[in-house]
Amino acid sequence: MARYRVPAEPLRVEHEVQGSRFITTVARASTAEEARDFIAKQRDEFAGATHTCWAYLVGPPGSTTTIGLSDDGEPHGTAGRPIFEVISHAPVGDLVAAVTRYFGGTLLGKGGLVRAYSQGVVEALAALKTVEKVRLVRVALEVEYAHMSRVRKLTSAHEAVIASEEHSATVGYALDVPEHRVEELRRALTDATAGDLLFDVVQ
Repeated sequence: MARYRVPAEPLRVEHEVQGSRFITTVARASTAEEARDFIAKQRDEFAGATHTCWAYLVGPPGSTTTIGLSDDGEPHGTAGRPIFEVISHAPVGDLVAAVTRYFGGTLLGKGGLVRAYSQGVVEALAALKTVEKVRLVRVALEVEYAHMSRVRKLTSAHEAVIASEEHSATVGYALDVPEHRVEELRRALTDATAGDLLFDVVQ
């Protein structure tokens, strides 16, 4: 998926179940390392909590390439897995969720724990603000001066951004182009310059 929704900013919600306090925080994590750093910060912030259970998904919504989850001492399958099930079915990618529990003295049972940990994540995602993430590719472009106006017009039309511009015998550009529009832009520029260009994907 070349473009998808991701969290715009962290969000926190809180609810109580039979005396136990559940604090759910969700945020954006573009890498597994970012997700683990976020989880560590939640543990530090709520150092006196009984559990901090979590799950993350890096990549487009529903992706299973880079994931992680933990029950953090709760009965197996009652916390990390329910959290992951909620985020894996959300229309949001690059997502990490941590649910902190302060035990209230009443055992909730496995079913109760599953519902409690799921509830916070569902509530958080319902209120979460998102932005669109677009995968960008860096393109090196070189054209004659006569084509400068065409380059600016076509890059804008294809959602590309000119990251840098250098002037010598020709004009050189570094372009950040949405991955799914690279070939469209290549064809458009080739047509506009009658093939008089150098166009290379560099990263």
